[in-house]
Amino acid sequence: MAISLSSFLISLCLLPAVIADVVVYDFDVSWVYANPDGLANRPVMGINGKWPVPPIVVTKGDQVVVNLKNSLGNESTSLHFHGLYQNGTNHMDGPVGVTQCTVPPGNSFTYNFTVDQPGTYWYHSHNKGQYPDGLRGPFIVNDPESPHKNLYDEEIVLTFSDWYHDFMNELLAGFISISNPSGAEPVPDSSLVNETRDLSVKIEPGKTYLFRIINMGAFAAQYVWFEDHSMSIVEVDGIYTEPTDADMLYIAAAQRYSVLITAKNSTDANFAFVGSMDQDLFDVVPDGLNPNVTGWLVYDDNMDLPEPKEIAEFEPFDDFTLVPDDQEGIYDHVDHSVELTMKMDNLDDGANYAFFNDVTYVSPKVPTLYTVLSTGPNATNPAIYGSNTNQIVLAAGEVVEIILNNDDPGKHPFHLHGHAFQVVYRSDEEAGAYDASVTPSSSFPSTPMRRDTLLVHPNGNIVIRFRADNPGVWLFHCHIEWHVASGLVATVIEDPLGLQKQLNGNIPADHLANCAAGSVPTAGNAAGNTEDLLDLSGENTSPGKIPAGFTARGIVALVFSILAAFIGVAVIAVYGMSEVKNKTH
Repeated sequence: MAISLSSFLISLCLLPAVIADVVVYDFDVSWVYANPDGLANRPVMGINGKWPVPPIVVTKGDQVVVNLKNSLGNESTSLHFHGLYQNGTNHMDGPVGVTQCTVPPGNSFTYNFTVDQPGTYWYHSHNKGQYPDGLRGPFIVNDPESPHKNLYDEEIVLTFSDWYHDFMNELLAGFISISNPSGAEPVPDSSLVNETRDLSVKIEPGKTYLFRIINMGAFAAQYVWFEDHSMSIVEVDGIYTEPTDADMLYIAAAQRYSVLITAKNSTDANFAFVGSMDQDLFDVVPDGLNPNVTGWLVYDDNMDLPEPKEIAEFEPFDDFTLVPDDQEGIYDHVDHSVELTMKMDNLDDGANYAFFNDVTYVSPKVPTLYTVLSTGPNATNPAIYGSNTNQIVLAAGEVVEIILNNDDPGKHPFHLHGHAFQVVYRSDEEAGAYDASVTPSSSFPSTPMRRDTLLVHPNGNIVIRFRADNPGVWLFHCHIEWHVASGLVATVIEDPLGLQKQLNGNIPADHLANCAAGSVPTAGNAAGNTEDLLDLSGENTSPGKIPAGFTARGIVALVFSILAAFIGVAVIAVYGMSEVKNKTH
């Protein structure tokens, strides 16, 4: 067949736009030993026998294949690629019980997706609060067409994180327990930068650097500043921003910033930079806790590394004022508004839980994605997804508004999978629930900041908006790992019928094999019922509510009294039996 010269030239011109690499990572997850803060040598979750785990670095448009093998031996796992929208590949998002089954010890699982967005992200386990044990690393997507590409000479990745000496499964058992009725979160033992302390970053005079900064912690937000150097923010959570100056950042768990820093022209001194954990989050600050981690911008290896200067107070930049570089206007017409009121409270087992609208999240028996794919037209019925999943079913193309009221004295960073959202309102502390009569939508910014993780202030509220243009099952949750475990999670089920058309018959065999290995059903409603989808008999549910007339303190005291009584009876029984036994000899 003859091809005209003009057609050939047109095809040749289009070729660079469609060429992309397939980037393959083989990750064998196993236990290795590490002592990142110099205070405790402990097993951590490494990859290919090493820790810290390797970064994933790709270019926008690349196909990414991660072959995960679980060699932990005693724990199951998964991977989530935080901030990536997974357009068309919802089954690669990673949360256990939501879009996949867990990967048991000895099993493998392949994640295969295309990255169509640039920016700074990270990956981590999304199973049973596991990633603070070490399974967390940067995920960087380079962009040849970045609007800021000519503004800097080199890139540097900095991760900040809190660190625990004890295993997460042990800490979680004590956290969600009758012995912790107030719900006090375990306080980190130290803070890390790039999974270590006392980090030296070599820089050259006069150069401008893009610092990609990621908070990979489980709990603590970080105040971050560079002494005698100013920052220019150019990206948050994968969204390019108009360059905006800042002296100090407040980076909540799971948030990311990219900032430009221009080095000084002289080499007569080195300069400290600091990450300081937000101790307001801690119920009790342990004696001797050092909340800070220090690194240095090193101009001259032969010069001293100075101690960081004391600061009078924390005065971080307000991210609400950022403007996206693409100037996307506010979604000024809302099709679907959801109001979520969160709180922390006790249930009748005496433990403390987290709630949206008085419902604490409990993972269903059937991963929610598989319920969508196996229930045909019934997938649009919220009831089939269970009593404890905080399900929100969305129609295709809707502009969605979430109003979140924080009925709690703590700070909470909320993350939405599958989307970046417009931040159209955030109240001050102690403002109470959102009131449209006091703050009407006409006062919202015309070009609101966008990101995928946002802090709500104590006893305050936020209003976010996004378009339901990405069929999938997406979590909306607090990214404090203790609060995920205690149920501060909602399930967004977006265009379920469109999702069926997109994914039915496309779930890889190894995904289903992992479900079979764990005896997890992959069809039916939240209870695994395939006959009567409204029959939720046997579903996973939370402990019961405290009976009317009881206070949380009262129910805890009652349970302790019952336990004490059982222990007392057991002691008497053992003592009595020992008496009888002695008399028979």
